[in-house]
Amino acid sequence: MQERIVEIILFLVSELKSNKQLNDVDVSLLTENGYTQSEISTAFSWLFERMSVGQELVAKDQDTRLSHRVLHEAEKMVITPEGFGYLLQCRQLGLLSNADIETIIERIMGAGFSSAGMPEMKSFVAGMLLDSDGPTGMNGRISLNSDDTIH
Repeated sequence: MQERIVEIILFLVSELKSNKQLNDVDVSLLTENGYTQSEISTAFSWLFERMSVGQELVAKDQDTRLSHRVLHEAEKMVITPEGFGYLLQCRQLGLLSNADIETIIERIMGAGFSSAGMPEMKSFVAGMLLDSDGPTGMNGRISLNSDDTIH
């Protein structure tokens, strides 16, 4: 379920990068694509929690041009191009920092995966974004119950 929440967050942040306000985002597209109201509410909760503590949701353009991670030959044997592309997309949208990408790559290599593609990357990114070890003041409940909504 966490991977689906990250997909919604990626969609919302992409909409924000195109200069839309959150209240202008058409969430009916999400429900049409099979996302539940609980998943959508959880994604909005994640965004609102970060906004409430002043954390930037979208990286400044200059921040994303500082460097690009290139995989070592051993990493290329494990991490698929699609999986690495997903990491880069998350970085480009400002959801992951360069340090986050390094952490994910180190965890994958240390875990002994024979191949890490899109599903594995989605799982690692979800763990990174939705972990309870968030910034100070982020100790709220990320995962909503099935009857919880955000108004």
